[in-house]
Amino acid sequence: MRQLIAGLLVALCPVVGMAQDSGLTTLETADQTRGWEGVGRIDIAGRGFCTGALIAPDLVLTAAHCLFDPDSQTAYAPEDFRFLAGWRNGRAVAYRGVRQAVAHPSYLYIGPQNVAGVPYDLALLQLDQPIRLASVQPFGVGADPGIADKVEVVSYAFDRADSPSLQESCQVLGPQPGMTVFSCSVDFGSSGAPIFSLQSGLPEIVSVVSSKAEIDGHPVALGVQINQPLQELRAALDPTAPGPKVGAKVQSAMPQIGIGSTGSGAKFVKP
Repeated sequence: MRQLIAGLLVALCPVVGMAQDSGLTTLETADQTRGWEGVGRIDIAGRGFCTGALIAPDLVLTAAHCLFDPDSQTAYAPEDFRFLAGWRNGRAVAYRGVRQAVAHPSYLYIGPQNVAGVPYDLALLQLDQPIRLASVQPFGVGADPGIADKVEVVSYAFDRADSPSLQESCQVLGPQPGMTVFSCSVDFGSSGAPIFSLQSGLPEIVSVVSSKAEIDGHPVALGVQINQPLQELRAALDPTAPGPKVGAKVQSAMPQIGIGSTGSGAKFVKP
C-alpha cells in the first residue's frame, strides 16, 4: 500500500461528475435519516456542492478544497456557502448561512500531481446561527481507525444530490502518513463527507473524504486522519473575524477535473 500511494495523481473539485456507486443505501424516509440529520449538503455559490457534518451546533466539518473557486482560483466568500442539514427530497431540517470559512493552516495544493495537501484537506464552516434542534445533533470525533476496522460513510453525490446515501460495509485498507485508504464508494459531491465508526452504538467521525480513487479497478476513498489537524484547525478559527480564512501556506489553485494513473494501478480524483 505504501508504494501504491507514492505516485498519486490528484485533481481537486467539489462539483458534480459522473457517479458509480456500490453498496449504497439511499436515505429517503424520516426513519432512515433519523440520527443522520447532522450530515448535510453544502451548496456553493449555485455552482456545486460538497458534503459536511456538524461537530458543534455552529460548526460544520468538511474538506478544505471545497472552499475554493476552480475558475478564479480564489477562496469563496462565506456568503457563497449554505448548509442544508439533513437535506432530503427538496427540504432540509435546518438551513443556515456561513459566517466564516476556515481551511487548515497547512493545507497545500499546487497541481494535479501533488498529494502533499491531502493530509490537511480539512475545513470548518462557522454557521451564521447555531442549529439547536433535538433532531439535529452534532457528531463526536473518534480516534483514527486501524487497519481492517469497519466504518460507514454518509454522503451526497452527483446522482444522489437530493438525498444522502449510507454505505455500511466500508473497511480500512491501510494508513499512510496523514491519510487513510478506505473501501468506501464516493464520488463528486462527496468531498468532506464524514466517515464514521460506531462506538457503543453511536457514530463518531474518524475521517473526512478527501479523494475518490481506483486501485486495480476497485473504487476506494482517501480520507484525512483528522485528530491532530482538527485540533490545529480549531485553533485557527477566529470567532471574531468574519471573512474567508486560509493559512499562510495555502495555495488555492484548482485544476480541471481529471483522473490520472500511475504504474501502481491507482487512479485518484477529488470528489
